[in-house]
Amino acid sequence: MISRMGGRNDDGTQLRLPIRDKKPKKQYRHGGKRPGAGRKPKGRRAGSPHKTRPILKARFPVLVTLRVHRDVSSLRKRLMYRALREATIAVAMRELHDHENGAFRIVHISVQRDHIHLIVEADNKRALSNGMQRFQISAAKHINAAISVRRMERRRGTVFPDRFHQRIIETPRQARHALSYVLNNWRKHREDRVDHARTWNVDPFSSGVQFLGWKEREDAVVLWKLRETYDPLVVYLPKTWLLREGWMKHGRISWDEVPGPRANAKVRA
Repeated sequence: MISRMGGRNDDGTQLRLPIRDKKPKKQYRHGGKRPGAGRKPKGRRAGSPHKTRPILKARFPVLVTLRVHRDVSSLRKRLMYRALREATIAVAMRELHDHENGAFRIVHISVQRDHIHLIVEADNKRALSNGMQRFQISAAKHINAAISVRRMERRRGTVFPDRFHQRIIETPRQARHALSYVLNNWRKHREDRVDHARTWNVDPFSSGVQFLGWKEREDAVVLWKLRETYDPLVVYLPKTWLLREGWMKHGRISWDEVPGPRANAKVRA
């Protein structure tokens, strides 16, 4: 019960009159974990929903997919390639000295028109999240700069509108299918039929030139000789057993393989 000041009592003291308690104001929470909270995926092909990420162990690599905003246009252009290459350099340089929250490494990457596939290694879930955040921030900055040059006006919009989608790779078979799916993804989207790509055995917009497991180069005694005008994407050699040698239990990968729905399902399996 709350009282308020009134008149005076007979003895001259201040009279206090009782009043009813006021109803407590409704408390509104801003942010935090609650049903329906968080940014909702948008668009025809909405990204990964906001669910708790699964626990990740360092021995398991991860297949990651990033979709870009439709305003970005195609990523398979020279300026865009250079922008994404700068992002791979930024992540690689950070890996050299930042192990406080766990290491993060990009092992393979494939750039398609409206999405990017990566195979990464991370010590834990937090390292994966931090590493992908660094990559997306750097890539967005350089992609917006590239678009600004091409359109002759500054672009500041969102590049990656949704969360990245992840699939943890736990078996040699999954690792083999993930490698084929990422490195040969351009054949799935028929990018290998574009005129300027017909002279390439592997996708120039991927880390395929650094992959040592091609079936066609099984007997090669020297590394692939790169074209003088070509700067490869910056990636790390794998440290997990699955990407280093485990996947080879199911056979080397041909650069003529065409990933399809069945191959994608095997990656999930």
